[in-house]
Amino acid sequence: MKRVTGIGGIFFHAKDPVALRAWYARHLGIDVQDWGGAAFAWADDAGKPAGGTTVWSIGASDNQHYAPGSASFMVNYRVADLAALLQVLRDEGCQVLDATEDSEFGKFGWVIDPENNKVELWEPPAGQ
Repeated sequence: MKRVTGIGGIFFHAKDPVALRAWYARHLGIDVQDWGGAAFAWADDAGKPAGGTTVWSIGASDNQHYAPGSASFMVNYRVADLAALLQVLRDEGCQVLDATEDSEFGKFGWVIDPENNKVELWEPPAGQ
């Protein structure tokens, strides 16, 4: 079974998200949008669109979306079959959170790694 197929997003907590976003925009040239992040389009070796994006976002440090993890970041990994992967992770003894989410953006599930980092697993909607 194929597990992770790419990185769907990288999310950071920040004490001052506005200032941190400005720093990344100024010093690293990230085109930060009004919603607080950027979307990097995937491309092949020739620079042609490859049909996916990686989201990068900075949010307020009081955001509870990372709980029960203890890190100031969360990586979202793109997967092909969320339900199957979550079951395999449970069978392997991983700490898989019971809650899942199914929305217009796809299906989401979470696992806690051995360092207490919350890891987001994302199955995109069909065709993405």
